[in-house]
Amino acid sequence: MWIRDVRPWGAEPSDVRIEDGSIAEVRPARRTRPEDGDARHTDEVEGRGRLLLPSFSDVHVHLDSTRLGLPFRPHTGRPGVWTMMLNDRAHWREAEVGIVERVAHTLGLMVARGTTRVRSFAQVDVDARLERLEAVLAARETHRDRAEVQVVAFPQAGLLREEGSPQVLEDALRAGADVVGGIDPCTLDRDPVRHLDLVFGLAERYGVPVDVHLHEPGDLGRFSADLIIERTLALGMQGNVLISHGYGLWDGTESQTLDLVERLAEADVASTTVAPGGRQTLPLQLMAGHGVRVGLGEDGQRDYWSPYGNADMLDRTWQLAFTHGFRRDDLVEHCLAIASRGGASIMDRSLPRLAGVGDRPGLSVGDRADLLLVAGDTPTAAVMDRLPDRTVLHRGRVVADGLELV
Repeated sequence: MWIRDVRPWGAEPSDVRIEDGSIAEVRPARRTRPEDGDARHTDEVEGRGRLLLPSFSDVHVHLDSTRLGLPFRPHTGRPGVWTMMLNDRAHWREAEVGIVERVAHTLGLMVARGTTRVRSFAQVDVDARLERLEAVLAARETHRDRAEVQVVAFPQAGLLREEGSPQVLEDALRAGADVVGGIDPCTLDRDPVRHLDLVFGLAERYGVPVDVHLHEPGDLGRFSADLIIERTLALGMQGNVLISHGYGLWDGTESQTLDLVERLAEADVASTTVAPGGRQTLPLQLMAGHGVRVGLGEDGQRDYWSPYGNADMLDRTWQLAFTHGFRRDDLVEHCLAIASRGGASIMDRSLPRLAGVGDRPGLSVGDRADLLLVAGDTPTAAVMDRLPDRTVLHRGRVVADGLELV
């Protein structure tokens, strides 16, 4: 298949040949029809001068709590992880549409808007048990030809506060979860050693990566991060461990920040952000300079935790740039790189880390053809305007066009 007249990362117009799901050739665009030697390539995608970017990778989303497509409801949660979790627990079964249908609907919306790699959390606890996990696994199967989905068995209620929680987490891994999750080992479970022993013990036993939500503030958060880094190195799990959120890690001194970035890079412990407002931002430029893997996600999707989220990672990329105060084109484009190949390198550690703020990977010969064609004068303009003229490819196949699934 040929993709005609596109501008990779905003460069000169090019024609791109796809073979066996990967980019096989990139050459200057021709203004005439294909030569005879190209006649066998009957499938073509008309780029019409649009930008060509790697498709998005949402590596922090809670599909199991989505309410996208349902009537808007007032927010009833109160501050705090535990109280918000209890509010979600009290209401998620009352939604107007069953959980299997609404999870599949939201995943479809994400694909239609340009996301073809997803890491979704599925809450597993003594209340929901595996019901929410099974819904996310079902959505993955529904969209198996449109997106690559990793599912995190996520103990949102902690592991030590309710009897039977560790067993449910292990049951989730046996049922098909790809990643084992953890959360706030100090402030929620109040026993960081035991919490992390359970999480990393399951990771070692089942050979899966680790993804820990870390909302803890300041020195307490840095203490938990230290324990995570120590276990990563001790178990040889470099490239397989992720700290989600971690906002409180970056309010220390300059030397504390540099030291933590260097240790994250050494242990190849990744970080994801959902670009929240009103909190400490991540030192994205410093992290890129040291090769720390960083990804972007949408978190909840208009759910019982928050009214925000609309399944559009291009919107969330704008939010990442805005909350970090970026104005220069190279920094806004770096947000696009984080939202696409930065997250992809978290899901697939064989992909290289971003090599600095100026790295624009994902569109070279040999790269898998997970692609987004989007209208815009430049990549920065695309982030600012977020136009609906988009075509999405997954593994070399068109899966969405004009914000509709194909």
